[in-house]
Order: sequence, then C-alpha cells, then structure tokens
Amino acid sequence: MEGLNGVLEQALAIDGATGVAIVDFRQRRVLGSLDRGSGLDMDKVAYGDSDVMRAKLYTLELLGYPQDSVEDILITLDRELHIIRPLPRLREGGIFIYLVLERDRTHPLDDLRRQLRSLEPLLEL
Repeated sequence: MEGLNGVLEQALAIDGATGVAIVDFRQRRVLGSLDRGSGLDMDKVAYGDSDVMRAKLYTLELLGYPQDSVEDILITLDRELHIIRPLPRLREGGIFIYLVLERDRTHPLDDLRRQLRSLEPLLEL
C-alpha cells in the first residue's frame, strides 16, 4: 500500500511529530504506524482512542449533531499533543489518523489541521 506508507511518512515529517497511526476504529486495529521516539505502543494507543472516537460519535448522536461535524479531537498533555482526525472520505469505514506531537515544537493548530487534511487524498485503502 504505497498510499498508506506515504501518508504515514508525510505525517511523521510534520514538525514536532513523534508518532503516527492510521486506525480503523470500528475494528479497533492499526492499519499502519510509524514512530520516532514517542515511546508509545501504537497498537494500545489506537485501541484506546477507538473508544474515544466511538464515545464522541455516540455523544454527538445523542445531541443531534451530524457525525461528520467532528474535525478532530485534541488531547493536550503537559509535553505532548495527541490529535485524532477522522478522515471524511473514509469516515464510513471508521478511519482516523492519530498523531502524537511534542508540544514545544508544534506549529499552530490551524497549520496542523491543514497539513493533515492534505494527506487524506493520498490515502488508498
């Protein structure tokens, strides 16, 4: 899957990125991942964040929001940012990008979102 590997490499090339995974949250499985010093077990991270994604979509449904209104879920830690970004084109398949970044080396969120958005058309699953 050239598309998958290319997207992982480009996501990890984002300034401050230390880990990335592409996850199928319906099946709770990692489709691919790369790590550059995050120290995280991406399989465990993806499994847990599948539950985060499911919970958010369920809550939106309860509140009457469309599921496609989620642009991303941001988890802010003292030294890291974790971004869960559902991929609109692949949303029905339950696919999201999970990106771990060093907080002190991260660009503004709008830049990160733009960079992640630009990767989706490259993904072939």
